[in-house]
Order: sequence, then structure tokens, then C-alpha cells
Amino acid sequence: MGHGGDVIAELTSDHEEVEELFSTIEELPSGDEQRKQYADQVTMELVRHSVAEEEYLYPAVREHITGGDALADKELRDHAAAEQTMKDLEGCAADDPRFDMLMNKLMTEIRAHVVDEENNLFPRLREACSPEMLMELGDKVRQAKKTAPTRPHPSAPDKPPANKLLAPGAGMVDRLRDMMTGRGKS
Repeated sequence: MGHGGDVIAELTSDHEEVEELFSTIEELPSGDEQRKQYADQVTMELVRHSVAEEEYLYPAVREHITGGDALADKELRDHAAAEQTMKDLEGCAADDPRFDMLMNKLMTEIRAHVVDEENNLFPRLREACSPEMLMELGDKVRQAKKTAPTRPHPSAPDKPPANKLLAPGAGMVDRLRDMMTGRGKS
């Protein structure tokens, strides 16, 4: 993650990257250990993406889009549901009977969220914000993803300022854990 361009291009590229990982998971047979490795990669990408949206995109939605509070709140509820699913998935091996159910649930949640963002939120944001503002948001989102957590933290704050203060510390701990366990390296 970290593709360049304005915030919409950046986040759309993230969506495409996650969809490619989902497709890879779907192509592997149930119980295949690689499904867990790809699920970990999906989780890492989704958590970074979500944290960056929560820090910068949704505050901009609240500020610049008419009805933005309700729209941002709906997106945050989507994130909370997906984050809980990722947390539940984190404790499952690929051959765990719950793994496929949770993976399918996550894919359904994320795919619906992506459709909503790309067909509803992004066009409204593009209409409400200048190209310069969208580019600045893209830069902020890319920076946030560099220090964001890589593991789900369902009870962590999802609104500024608390999320901006706590996410880098959680991110550092998560990346250290990932480094020590090799998570996300294959």
C-alpha cells in the first residue's frame, strides 16, 4: 500500500489490492495453510487502510459533505464489524472449521463496504473537495498507513484525536510482533 495520487486513487488502489488477495484465497482449497497466510496479509492491509481512513478521510467527509456525519458514522460501523471479524479470524488456523465461515463473512463485509465507498462516498467527496485538497488527503493517508497498526484492535478509538495519538504506538507494537513471528512475510 502506498500507491500515489489523490485520496480516492490511493484508496481505490488499496481496494483492488485487497480484492486480488481475496481472489487468491478463494482459489485455494479449504484448509490450505496458504489461505491463513493470505488472510493475515489481507488483515494487515485492511487494518492500515481503515486506520488511515478513520484518521483523515472520515473527518474530511464530516467537514465537506452535506450529511457527512451520518455517512462517516455508517462507514465507521462497517469498519467496526469488519475489524471484529478480523479479530475472530486472527485466532483461527486454516483448517479450523470457523476459518472459511469467517473469511467468507469478511469478504462479504469488505466487498459491500468497497461498493458503498466507490459508488457513494468517493463521488460525493470528489464533488465537494478541490483537487488540491484530495491530493493533500492522499498524502496524509499514505503517511498514516506507514505507522498504522497491522492487527485488528476492535476496542481502539476510531475518531480523532485519540486515534491519531494511539495508532502509531499500536502500529509499532504490531510491526514488532509481525517481525518476530514472520507474519506477513510470505
